Amino acid sequence: MIAKLLPTLTFVAALGSGVVAGVFFAFSSFVMPGLARMPAAGGIAAMNSINITAVTPMFMTALFGTALVCLVVGIGAVMNMAQPGALWLLAGSLLYILGSVVVTAIFNVPLNDALAGVDPASANASAVWTSYLSDWVMWNHVRAVTGIVALGCFIFAWQ
Repeated sequence: MIAKLLPTLTFVAALGSGVVAGVFFAFSSFVMPGLARMPAAGGIAAMNSINITAVTPMFMTALFGTALVCLVVGIGAVMNMAQPGALWLLAGSLLYILGSVVVTAIFNVPLNDALAGVDPASANASAVWTSYLSDWVMWNHVRAVTGIVALGCFIFAWQ
Protein backbone atom coordinates (compact mmCIF):
# COMPACT_ATOMS: atom_id res chain seq x y z
CA MET A 1 0.00 0.00 0.00
CA ILE A 2 2.67 2.52 1.04
CA ALA A 3 4.71 1.73 -2.11
CA LYS A 4 1.79 2.91 -4.27
CA LEU A 5 1.52 6.17 -2.33
CA LEU A 6 5.27 6.81 -2.19
CA PRO A 7 5.51 8.90 -5.39
CA THR A 8 2.70 11.22 -4.25
CA LEU A 9 4.02 11.42 -0.69
CA THR A 10 7.50 12.16 -2.02
CA PHE A 11 6.09 15.04 -4.06
CA VAL A 12 4.31 16.40 -0.98
CA ALA A 13 7.48 15.97 1.13
CA ALA A 14 9.49 17.85 -1.51
CA LEU A 15 6.99 20.71 -1.65
CA GLY A 16 6.74 20.94 2.13
CA SER A 17 10.51 20.82 2.57
CA GLY A 18 10.92 23.56 0.00
CA VAL A 19 8.28 25.80 1.57
CA VAL A 20 9.67 25.45 5.11
CA ALA A 21 13.27 25.77 3.92
CA GLY A 22 12.24 28.92 2.09
CA VAL A 23 10.89 30.43 5.29
CA PHE A 24 14.11 29.59 7.12
CA PHE A 25 16.19 30.89 4.19
CA ALA A 26 14.30 34.19 4.29
CA PHE A 27 15.07 34.58 7.99
CA SER A 28 18.74 33.79 7.44
CA SER A 29 19.18 35.97 4.39
CA PHE A 30 17.30 39.18 5.22
CA VAL A 31 14.85 39.05 8.15
CA MET A 32 17.41 38.52 10.90
CA PRO A 33 20.04 40.80 9.33
CA GLY A 34 17.32 43.46 9.14
CA LEU A 35 16.37 42.96 12.78
CA ALA A 36 20.05 43.00 13.77
CA ARG A 37 20.30 46.55 12.40
CA MET A 38 17.68 47.74 14.87
CA PRO A 39 18.42 48.93 18.40
CA ALA A 40 18.20 45.99 20.83
CA ALA A 41 14.87 47.03 22.33
CA GLY A 42 13.23 47.28 18.90
CA GLY A 43 14.82 44.06 17.64
CA ILE A 44 13.71 42.14 20.72
CA ALA A 45 10.16 43.51 20.49
CA ALA A 46 9.96 42.75 16.76
CA MET A 47 11.33 39.21 17.14
CA ASN A 48 8.99 38.47 20.03
CA SER A 49 6.09 39.64 17.88
CA ILE A 50 7.25 37.45 14.98
CA ASN A 51 7.57 34.45 17.31
CA ILE A 52 3.98 34.90 18.46
CA THR A 53 2.57 35.32 14.97
CA ALA A 54 4.59 32.38 13.58
CA VAL A 55 2.45 29.93 15.55
CA THR A 56 -0.38 29.79 13.02
CA PRO A 57 -2.25 26.78 11.65
CA MET A 58 -0.78 27.41 8.19
CA PHE A 59 2.87 27.45 9.26
CA MET A 60 2.48 24.70 11.87
CA THR A 61 0.81 22.50 9.23
CA ALA A 62 3.67 23.15 6.84
CA LEU A 63 6.35 22.47 9.47
CA PHE A 64 4.82 19.47 11.25
CA GLY A 65 2.66 18.14 8.41
CA THR A 66 5.77 17.86 6.27
CA ALA A 67 7.50 16.04 9.13
CA LEU A 68 4.64 13.53 9.28
CA VAL A 69 4.80 12.99 5.53
CA CYS A 70 8.59 12.60 5.76
CA LEU A 71 8.14 10.00 8.50
CA VAL A 72 5.86 7.97 6.24
CA VAL A 73 8.20 8.43 3.26
CA GLY A 74 11.17 7.33 5.41
CA ILE A 75 9.31 4.22 6.55
CA GLY A 76 8.34 3.51 2.96
CA ALA A 77 11.96 3.89 1.88
CA VAL A 78 13.13 1.41 4.52
CA MET A 79 10.41 -1.04 3.53
CA ASN A 80 11.42 -0.73 -0.15
CA MET A 81 15.16 -0.31 0.23
CA ALA A 82 15.87 -2.31 -2.94
CA GLN A 83 13.96 0.23 -5.04
CA PRO A 84 15.85 2.96 -6.90
CA GLY A 85 15.90 6.21 -4.96
CA ALA A 86 15.12 4.64 -1.58
CA LEU A 87 18.33 5.94 -0.01
CA TRP A 88 17.56 9.44 -1.30
CA LEU A 89 14.09 9.22 0.23
CA LEU A 90 15.46 8.06 3.57
CA ALA A 91 18.14 10.77 3.54
CA GLY A 92 15.63 13.51 2.68
CA SER A 93 13.24 12.34 5.36
CA LEU A 94 15.90 12.21 8.06
CA LEU A 95 17.39 15.55 7.04
CA TYR A 96 14.03 17.28 7.19
CA ILE A 97 12.89 15.73 10.45
CA LEU A 98 16.20 16.21 12.25
CA GLY A 99 17.25 19.50 10.64
CA SER A 100 13.93 21.32 10.57
CA VAL A 101 11.82 19.92 13.40
CA VAL A 102 14.32 18.61 15.95
CA VAL A 103 16.66 21.61 15.63
CA THR A 104 13.65 23.92 15.98
CA ALA A 105 12.46 22.15 19.13
CA ILE A 106 15.85 21.77 20.80
CA PHE A 107 17.51 25.07 19.87
CA ASN A 108 15.34 27.77 18.27
CA VAL A 109 12.22 27.47 20.42
CA PRO A 110 14.11 27.58 23.74
CA LEU A 111 16.03 30.62 22.48
CA ASN A 112 12.71 32.23 21.53
CA ASP A 113 11.22 31.41 24.93
CA ALA A 114 14.22 32.95 26.69
CA LEU A 115 13.97 36.08 24.54
CA ALA A 116 10.28 36.40 25.42
CA GLY A 117 11.29 36.78 29.07
CA VAL A 118 13.69 39.66 28.40
CA ASP A 119 12.63 43.19 29.20
CA PRO A 120 13.69 45.15 26.08
CA ALA A 121 14.39 48.19 28.26
CA SER A 122 16.65 46.32 30.70
CA ALA A 123 20.35 47.06 31.08
CA ASN A 124 21.37 43.65 29.72
CA ALA A 125 18.96 43.66 26.75
CA SER A 126 21.69 44.59 24.27
CA ALA A 127 23.98 41.75 25.38
CA VAL A 128 21.10 39.26 25.37
CA TRP A 129 20.02 40.40 21.90
CA THR A 130 23.55 40.07 20.51
CA SER A 131 23.92 36.57 21.93
CA TYR A 132 20.44 35.58 20.76
CA LEU A 133 21.15 36.74 17.21
CA SER A 134 24.38 34.77 17.02
CA ASP A 135 22.93 31.53 18.39
CA TRP A 136 19.49 31.69 16.77
CA VAL A 137 20.80 32.57 13.32
CA MET A 138 23.40 29.80 13.43
CA TRP A 139 20.71 27.20 14.16
CA ASN A 140 18.42 28.77 11.60
CA HIS A 141 21.15 28.34 8.97
CA VAL A 142 21.18 24.63 9.89
CA ARG A 143 17.41 24.48 9.41
CA ALA A 144 17.57 26.27 6.06
CA VAL A 145 20.41 24.16 4.68
CA THR A 146 18.97 20.83 5.83
CA GLY A 147 15.57 21.72 4.41
CA ILE A 148 17.08 22.65 1.05
CA VAL A 149 19.22 19.51 0.98
CA ALA A 150 16.16 17.41 1.93
CA LEU A 151 14.33 18.94 -1.03
CA GLY A 152 17.28 18.00 -3.24
CA CYS A 153 17.21 14.43 -1.94
CA PHE A 154 13.51 14.09 -2.78
CA ILE A 155 14.18 15.42 -6.27
CA PHE A 156 17.09 13.00 -6.78
CA ALA A 157 14.83 10.14 -5.66
CA TRP A 158 12.63 10.77 -8.71
CA GLN A 159 15.43 9.94 -11.12
